[in-house]
Amino acid sequence: MADFISNLLFVFQRLNWLSVLDILLVAGIFFGLLYSLRDTQAMSLLRGMIFLFVLLALLTSLVALPAFSWLISSALPALLLSIPVIFAPEIRRALERIGRAGTLMASSSKTASAETEEAIQAIVSAAARLSARQHGALIILQRLESLEAYTETGVRMDARVTPELLLQAFYPNTPLHDGAAVIADGRLVAAACVMPLSSSGILNRSPERQMGLRHRAALGISEATDAVAVVISEETGSISIAHSGRMIRRIDPERLENILMAFYRPLNKPQRAWFQRLFPHKDEER
Repeated sequence: MADFISNLLFVFQRLNWLSVLDILLVAGIFFGLLYSLRDTQAMSLLRGMIFLFVLLALLTSLVALPAFSWLISSALPALLLSIPVIFAPEIRRALERIGRAGTLMASSSKTASAETEEAIQAIVSAAARLSARQHGALIILQRLESLEAYTETGVRMDARVTPELLLQAFYPNTPLHDGAAVIADGRLVAAACVMPLSSSGILNRSPERQMGLRHRAALGISEATDAVAVVISEETGSISIAHSGRMIRRIDPERLENILMAFYRPLNKPQRAWFQRLFPHKDEER
């Protein structure tokens, strides 16, 4: 015990501000890595790799196994090179988030145009009526990033957004029923668009696991872009909204309108605190 305390004191005596900065940088890198991989299937894989590396390190250091140690030392570089391949989607998503970080200030200062406010009113009215009728729907609102690659997969509309138009687009068994409606600059750009599906495990941990492709597509487009997705469940009629890989479920039309308007109006400090509570760091699946 005395030796341990003396060794600990020796370590602390050698610490300086550069050492502390070095430790904080390493801790920050690991925190960023784990934070970017949260709620993804890669997190389980990462935990397995960490456990494997720790086990191999203990075996090679505590037990004299020359052949096994040679095999591990020879295979370790190949394992390290395979990490970018295994975690390619997560690394790409993290880099996209870093790239979008520079647009946050521009997004917060952007003012909603009259067309956008009118479109939001139409979306809220249509969502309430679709929810009452239990007609499934997926509405994507473009923000700073272009959704042209996704609108090309659907049917071009370029029409003024009205509740009646959205109700007709998502009427069951019609040609435009499947897929998403994309709205940009207050206009319905296209309908029946194909959205990327989410690869995270958020919906798998939900108490209601019957949520289908619409909810996965809403989360997927919110993970890939800065768009806002409004989804109405065909089974329950509940309204949900997704942004930045987060989903708030079972909201009423009034709250939906407040959230959508918050994305397009400049936020003061009280509004920003309220808005951050809507999309907390941890997933809200209530």
